[in-house]
Amino acid sequence: MTIPSWWLYKGDGVPTDPVDLPPSPPWRDFDGGPVQPAPPDDVGEVGRKLGRVDARVRRRADVRECDLVNASILLRRPLLVTGNPGVGKSAIAYRVARELRLGRVLQWPVTSRTTLRSGLYEYDAVGRAQYAIGRGAGDAEPSVGDFIRLGPLGTALLSYERPRVLLVDELDKSDVDLPNDLLHIFENGEFTVPELVRIRRFEPRVSVFTDDPDRQAEIRDGRVLCRAFPIVVITSNGEREFPPAFLRRCLRLELAPPTADDLAAMIHAQLPMLADAQRELIGDFLNRPAGDSLARDQLLNATFLTASGAYAEDRQAWQNLVTAIWHSLSLER
Repeated sequence: MTIPSWWLYKGDGVPTDPVDLPPSPPWRDFDGGPVQPAPPDDVGEVGRKLGRVDARVRRRADVRECDLVNASILLRRPLLVTGNPGVGKSAIAYRVARELRLGRVLQWPVTSRTTLRSGLYEYDAVGRAQYAIGRGAGDAEPSVGDFIRLGPLGTALLSYERPRVLLVDELDKSDVDLPNDLLHIFENGEFTVPELVRIRRFEPRVSVFTDDPDRQAEIRDGRVLCRAFPIVVITSNGEREFPPAFLRRCLRLELAPPTADDLAAMIHAQLPMLADAQRELIGDFLNRPAGDSLARDQLLNATFLTASGAYAEDRQAWQNLVTAIWHSLSLER
């Protein structure tokens, strides 16, 4: 396959040399500051999600996925990825981060209790009050920034020269208002921290903690404005519909179930010594009864047990174990 010249993301998970993104559309051009240092890497987390890199054995994502991921990057628009549980939706964020060398993926797992503010920042008012009560006469008063931590969304919107990768996982689990609450943030690439806005005349520059371990960032006048709009991958299991206004601001990608070659490539990345011997197991996995919904990691679990020699001489016991591991994820069953 000939790789289109406009693709930055190739869909094979193999890191490339860092490249600058083409200019953004004028309506998606931001100029925030101060510019933050490059984010940390998290090789261990990426390795757990994707397995090892082997440039000799490449299984490229399909053309539609690559087209939409690259369009999302170039247009600076969030990518809404839907599909069955365990089909590999969140893995896209990690492939993008690894291929384009964009550093640690910021993860925002969504539940029914998740609010926009929890994704942007948290302010520990109780901790500040307790510190004030226990502070000695000679102790210096801490900055309010010592009690503020940016969340994954807030950290992604800091001013980086190259975009951060933000994974918003399972947005369909959210409260009904959260997708609409995100509209302003996604459209304007900025937010304010009211606790810092109120003191900006006295402390115009405040350092706060970020979602990256042991990292801080300076906020000026209580306002955070991005410089490079983050690469936002939003996953959904298709359990609810989103408002049209929200969908208008996203590109949409529906992931198909994996093929035998896709699964073989996944096993090769995680368990390379077993990849060639697992075609029968992959066939069993794909030939489950219609209506069964299985996740790819369920296949990895069975493959790993195969390597351990579990029930190697008792075929029936092995089949019973695999059946227990491969319990259906379908809601109807």
